[in-house]
Amino acid sequence: GDPAGAELVAGLYPRTGSARIVGFTGPPGVGKSTLIGALVKELRERERRVAVLSIDPSSPFTRGALLGDRIRLSEHFLDDDVFIRSMASRGALGGLAEAALQAALVMDAAGFDEVLLETVGVGQAEIDVVDHADTVVLVLMPGSGDSIQALKAGVMEIPDVIVVNKAEHPLTDTMVREVRTALSLGPGGDWKVPIVKTVAADGTGVSDLLDAIEAHRVHVEATGTPDGLSQALALVRPRGTVILKTTCGLPAVGLDATRIAVDEISLVGSRCGPIGQALDLLATGDLLVERLIEEVFTLGDISRAFARAEETFKVLIRPDL
Repeated sequence: GDPAGAELVAGLYPRTGSARIVGFTGPPGVGKSTLIGALVKELRERERRVAVLSIDPSSPFTRGALLGDRIRLSEHFLDDDVFIRSMASRGALGGLAEAALQAALVMDAAGFDEVLLETVGVGQAEIDVVDHADTVVLVLMPGSGDSIQALKAGVMEIPDVIVVNKAEHPLTDTMVREVRTALSLGPGGDWKVPIVKTVAADGTGVSDLLDAIEAHRVHVEATGTPDGLSQALALVRPRGTVILKTTCGLPAVGLDATRIAVDEISLVGSRCGPIGQALDLLATGDLLVERLIEEVFTLGDISRAFARAEETFKVLIRPDL
């Protein structure tokens, strides 16, 4: 409610939307901080500016937090193109501090190319990272019961990329097989979650991890959301969408193409898109929708219109022609 805060947000928001937010989650002790440190090194070699926001758990007794994750990133302390900030969870559930998203947006507005979010750990309730990140990386390790942890409900549903860290362990391949089996039981989709083996301590596999993150980014940008396009086409393509508006014997009148199109629009939104502007456009009808119409048929030619609808997205039948 602070007017100064509202003014600050209004000034920052137009500058956001360029950075990629990558969230890292996984059980405590799997090497998330070390992996992020190795990934920062790889990103800097590719000339990216990087911000790291590490969320540390707060004590339920003293309310204090060690904020020790930054210790593993000491190699980058003097790099002007790397920003590192530890944040206390302050008892917030979901694995992230309440201010994590706002901090990530500030880093975005400041011109960082990559924002890496590290959660306090993972459990069946600590999956807020999926709402904050463009790409979610689940980090696991073999040989410590984590394969059972990985199978818990709410965990295997969130990652876009899975990392099996400390891959020098002899049970690594067993872990990979178990995770792949767990993934095969899920709903599936256009994006096939890759499993990347890494040894963060010496950088092994980190380049492959970054390539997998890049591949997911390309996939999302190409389809809007990983499953959104295929779901939309599944609804439309079987017989298309035919818009029929009759005049019921009234004198021939022009159709309000904008109103018809708005009736057909589902507003999904975007993490970085101007939702307010989109809502205003829908409210005012100020949309250039005529270009959405591929063909126009008379009412007498309705049979051909239905046939054409099997091959296209929208068909407009105008009874006034």
